[in-house]
Amino acid sequence: MNTDRLRDARIPAFVFALGLAAILSAWGFQLIGGYVPCKLCLEQRIPYYVGLPIALAALGAALAGAPARTSRLLLAIAGLVFCVSVYLATYHAGIEWGWWAGPADCGAGGAGATLTTDDLANQLKGIRVVSCSQASFRFLGLSFAGWNAVVSVVLVAGSFYGVLRGDRDT
Repeated sequence: MNTDRLRDARIPAFVFALGLAAILSAWGFQLIGGYVPCKLCLEQRIPYYVGLPIALAALGAALAGAPARTSRLLLAIAGLVFCVSVYLATYHAGIEWGWWAGPADCGAGGAGATLTTDDLANQLKGIRVVSCSQASFRFLGLSFAGWNAVVSVVLVAGSFYGVLRGDRDT
């Protein structure tokens, strides 16, 4: 494979791999670790669902030998998407630290139609309210939202570094 293609693919590969590791970690903590995400946690995943395919397209463009501007444009779009991730994660972390109030609806969702008191009692047994203001886990002082903010900043920086780097003029 052409060394220019490999060089041009490094940054999109980094952005894609780091973003994929972040979302896989979130799923892992949920599925294996048993952590239940709150509403804001779930919203923070949306930029990954949008940004990762774009970063993958940038990687594919670089590996296919497309003009560098194609990969850079895709990285710019991914970088903007991950800016949203920085905002969402910082907003959530600020709520957890008590810096500002969170949304009033951050907790359990609607339980569906209730026909009898027995139905209501059964529905209440299965509800687990997850507060957006309480960090369920902290590592080195940061919650999941805090670490997401850090990773998102790195994704934004990596994306825009890839946009601004001057490897090729095409």
